[in-house]
Amino acid sequence: MGLVTSTEMFKKAYEGGYAVGAFNVNNMEIIQGIVEAAEEEQAPLILQVSSGARKYANPVYLRKLVEAAIEVTGLDICLHLDHGDDFDICKTCIDSGFSSVMIDGSKHPFKENIALTKRVVDYAHDHGVVVEAELGKLSGIEDAISVADRDSTFTDPDEAIEFVESSGCDSLAITIGTSHGAFKFKGEPHLDFERLDKITALLPNYPLVLHGASSVPKEFVNLCNQYGGQIPGAQGVPEDMLRKAAKSGVCKINIDTDLRLAMTASIRRIFVENPGYFDPRQYLGPGRLAIKAMVAHKIKNVLGCSNKR
Repeated sequence: MGLVTSTEMFKKAYEGGYAVGAFNVNNMEIIQGIVEAAEEEQAPLILQVSSGARKYANPVYLRKLVEAAIEVTGLDICLHLDHGDDFDICKTCIDSGFSSVMIDGSKHPFKENIALTKRVVDYAHDHGVVVEAELGKLSGIEDAISVADRDSTFTDPDEAIEFVESSGCDSLAITIGTSHGAFKFKGEPHLDFERLDKITALLPNYPLVLHGASSVPKEFVNLCNQYGGQIPGAQGVPEDMLRKAAKSGVCKINIDTDLRLAMTASIRRIFVENPGYFDPRQYLGPGRLAIKAMVAHKIKNVLGCSNKR
């Protein structure tokens, strides 16, 4: 047991036609809920830390909480930096014990993205760490990332093969129609599976990644709306589309917004039904259970990775 890279996880996922869940973490209760679900489902697990989480909780606290989760459960866990935007943050995470980092150079021109990614890859591989890169731009908002719909671009299949061969990255986040955040589609949801098939054909047995894959389950939106504060017409990626992607070369699916909705809905309900509560354990405990339930649902019904540990 211990911190591991995603290499073996992705190899098994590609061969088995399922995806590994990469769940964003921000505090102890979120980590506990995710890990408890993964332990019960005997599922492979990636815990990822965004730049916002690093600022909020301090990366040392988060890393130690992940180490505690490994000690308690005996799980192998990949600890991943989500959306590192420069070499320095990737180097810092590599030096501090992360087993995987993402360098997101998608804001740069193609050649600059390759050069930045290769620099991170060279350093990471020297330290036994794997690297995820991104080609294409997702619309939406996540932490400090904000891309307008008009500025989003889908991944070009021909560029994808050049990018991977030139940069040496271990996995590639592609853009086929997903979007960061809860409020995605104004019309009918659509993922470009034809584009995905082209990329998979050009990069056989290569692990692809989907960001912005929140499904926004209606029951949690309804709970949030019922117990204070309105979430406008949220419509995420249908879970059947994500399951199809997991059978088509996507080995890692990022899940963040769904966790936030689950926890927020639970905490709102607790305060409405029990306005006198003041002990954080009285609302964070149920919030942890809501995280666990959401993660178990994703593992079983979306990722398809139960009993794949």
